[in-house]
Amino acid sequence: MCWARCWKDNVDEERLTSLKELEGSLGYRFNKIEWLNKALTHKSFANEINPSGEASNEVLEFLGDAVLNLVVSHLLLQEFPESREGTLSMLRSHLVKRSSLALLSKELHLDGYLLLGKSELLNGGAKKSSILANAYEALIGAIYMDSGLDRLLEIIRGQIKSYLFSKTPISLLGDYKSLLQEHLQRTHGSTPQYRVLKESGPDHDKRFQASVSIGEEVKGIGYGKSKKEAEQEAAKKALEEVNAK
Repeated sequence: MCWARCWKDNVDEERLTSLKELEGSLGYRFNKIEWLNKALTHKSFANEINPSGEASNEVLEFLGDAVLNLVVSHLLLQEFPESREGTLSMLRSHLVKRSSLALLSKELHLDGYLLLGKSELLNGGAKKSSILANAYEALIGAIYMDSGLDRLLEIIRGQIKSYLFSKTPISLLGDYKSLLQEHLQRTHGSTPQYRVLKESGPDHDKRFQASVSIGEEVKGIGYGKSKKEAEQEAAKKALEEVNAK
């Protein structure tokens, strides 16, 4: 592999030390640390070294995207074997979406290890959700190439375990409105509509009743001490109805 050979020829001790520090944070030691370096090499940096961009993380990102969907599906089915396909699909979609991956990237401090080109550095590339999410996918691809699927399962389980261990799968994320919207956009290309039906009680102890509609049909009604709380409960009931079908 040309990229591996070139990297070995040009890497300095400071970069190597930096990558070994990251391995400690990951809880994983690469057999070939070149994979880790490649996962953290943005195309803007790679193109400055070689216009072909051969050394960038784009191919690992492509691989990581596919492997991550497989692994998260496996873990969700393993953790919630009685759940319906619709529920698992929504949870997976939420866990692997760009903002979630960017958050995982930040938790691992990948932004501090990214190799970015001069223009991307000036544009604040290390803080961009798209770049951070792509770097996380590339990291997953790198670990897969370095050790295979079984080891990767352990690592991803550790990184998303706070989302996995819950009594009910739909309560993993709590944001039922976002889950409902993602589901409808994926299946119907539409968005849910919320309406406050009733407001009662004194100012210090308000109660709200809200509904959520899909098209012209009311799919859920919720109650709460705030509009947001009532809408969340309405969205939860809508999701339960959708997943019951």
